[in-house]
Amino acid sequence: MKRLTYILLFVVAAVSCTTKVPICVETPKRPAGQEDAVQMTAPAIDTVRVGFIGLGMRGTSAVSRYLHIPGAKVAAICDIEPERVDKVMKRLERSGQTQVKAYSGSADSWKQLCEQEDLDLVYVVTDWKNHAKMGVYAMEQGKHVAIEVPAAMTLDEIWALVNTSERTRKHCMQLENCVYDFFELTTLNMAQKGLFGEILHVEGSYIHNLEEFWGEYWNNWRLDYNKDNRGDVYPTHGLGPACQLLDIHRGDRMKTLVSMDTKAVRGPQLVEQYTGEKCEDFKNGDHTLTMISTEKGKTILIQHDVMSPRPYSRMYQLTGTNGFANKYPVQQYCFRPERLAETEVNYENLSMHSAVPSDVKEQLMQQYKHPIHQEIEEIAKKVGGHGGMDYVMDYRLIHCLRNGLPLDMDVYDLAEWCCLPELTRISLENDNMPVEVPDFTRGAWNKVQGYRHAL
Repeated sequence: MKRLTYILLFVVAAVSCTTKVPICVETPKRPAGQEDAVQMTAPAIDTVRVGFIGLGMRGTSAVSRYLHIPGAKVAAICDIEPERVDKVMKRLERSGQTQVKAYSGSADSWKQLCEQEDLDLVYVVTDWKNHAKMGVYAMEQGKHVAIEVPAAMTLDEIWALVNTSERTRKHCMQLENCVYDFFELTTLNMAQKGLFGEILHVEGSYIHNLEEFWGEYWNNWRLDYNKDNRGDVYPTHGLGPACQLLDIHRGDRMKTLVSMDTKAVRGPQLVEQYTGEKCEDFKNGDHTLTMISTEKGKTILIQHDVMSPRPYSRMYQLTGTNGFANKYPVQQYCFRPERLAETEVNYENLSMHSAVPSDVKEQLMQQYKHPIHQEIEEIAKKVGGHGGMDYVMDYRLIHCLRNGLPLDMDVYDLAEWCCLPELTRISLENDNMPVEVPDFTRGAWNKVQGYRHAL
């Protein structure tokens, strides 16, 4: 009997060592009196008065774009450095904007902007470490908030934004521009029309060598963040479009992830280059890969590399039962030829082993151009911002606020796309163990079936 007990204990131990049970990540209970914010709307605002916090490279360009957004008014600007505020104020005055309030000179000046009564929307464009607390404070002051990517870096910050948005019923949107790219949005429209069949696997990335930009970040904050934190710290450009293709929290949800990384080589060299000091404890690897599985049996691959000399890539790839799409390194589509019978293209000589010819690709992109691009493509490309997708992002935010519509991206999109920094760190620090992805909707992920823009 004793021998049998030992054998059973050995078998249990062996199974435990070879079966990786996902690390459980707690989902806090929804505070009493709150309800989910899925498809949340707010009263329509005729003219959206906007206050901008942060006037660096991204903030300054955002202010300039808002001079071209119908129904938006630049009402306040703020930066910790007075010189930046003065520079933007002069530009606004030249554009005829003379009723803009300015805040600066203190690390807490941004709070004064959030407290300004004649504001509807606070637009946060600072360093990552301040994004979440500014978003929470703005909502508590009765403002909607839009926050640059990533909007939160920890699970605590994510839950603070989710809970505050649910409680105040104020919109909290992440400023993810890549979901509005012309190839991405056209391909999403094709997917929603069923051209690819059932989408089973998607890929995204942020592969962008930042060597010409490291010195542009105020106080070296971005390199310092990579030095002090391990994981995919900048996932949203790749993950956002992938999640929209898979209807995440509109019929499916991210369930489990596993992450792996390389050793840190270029990072320590950059620290020495910029500071003159040796760095022995640079935490983030040069390249990080993360695999995600969903509740409905789909998969996502996300990559991050800002250190290597590689061509820029957000990957953007999808594999469906009837077709395939890829944006980088070459924009291409591939389909079962018969699937194109409903389209306007000649499909008789096409093969599912090869990408469709460029003329067919252009025909399909024209036929399936998204209604949003049909409406504003021309002015978006003229005003600019990453080829126009920044303008589309801003236009859509203001359009939805003016018409009392649900935003294209809600606070749960923000939460899901921002959870990778902490969850990948947990996986990496535990020998690449699988980690559970919390249900940030707390049970409402299947309430809406299929991702759609409110048009």
